[in-house]
Amino acid sequence: MRESKVTRKTRETDIEISIIIEGSGVIDIDTGIGFFDHILSSFAKHGFFDLMIKAKGDLEVDDHHLIEDTGILLGQAIKKALGDKRGINRFGYAKIPMDESIAEVALDIDDRGFCKYQVKFIREMIGSMSTDMIKHFFESFSRNSGITIHITADGENDHHKAEAIFKSFGIALSKAVEMDTRIDGYRSTK
Repeated sequence: MRESKVTRKTRETDIEISIIIEGSGVIDIDTGIGFFDHILSSFAKHGFFDLMIKAKGDLEVDDHHLIEDTGILLGQAIKKALGDKRGINRFGYAKIPMDESIAEVALDIDDRGFCKYQVKFIREMIGSMSTDMIKHFFESFSRNSGITIHITADGENDHHKAEAIFKSFGIALSKAVEMDTRIDGYRSTK
């Protein structure tokens, strides 16, 4: 079973994350930011990952440090759980609607870690979460996981757009980490 547990403690945050890749969508998430918990839960539930996140941070300042460090740590947890990546599909893609909104995520577990993000939000906040931190979360995640990720979304409702992004992210990642017996080693032409 591919799983990992990682922790990070700084003057600004104290975070613990564990993930089981071959899970069933069991979720135990508490970041202190309700909407962030909601979209991380959507990611895990739709990707069938068992995900535990316990995060505390300097929310009296703002949500930046906690969301950034959660992205860093989730990226590290997934990279650690995948190990040498032998036999994985490597590529994943999902395009998911949510009412009037639609989001598309394409990713490559390539050890290069790049994020292309094409999303505009109307509001500055969804609940107590800054909408600009969604992009920063994915930038932090991609750098620390070594996963290239392209994200686009469109719609009128910011909640729907953000949730569709995280559902797409979960489904695309789930497809990319699936094992395929036809793949000998790491799927590459190099």
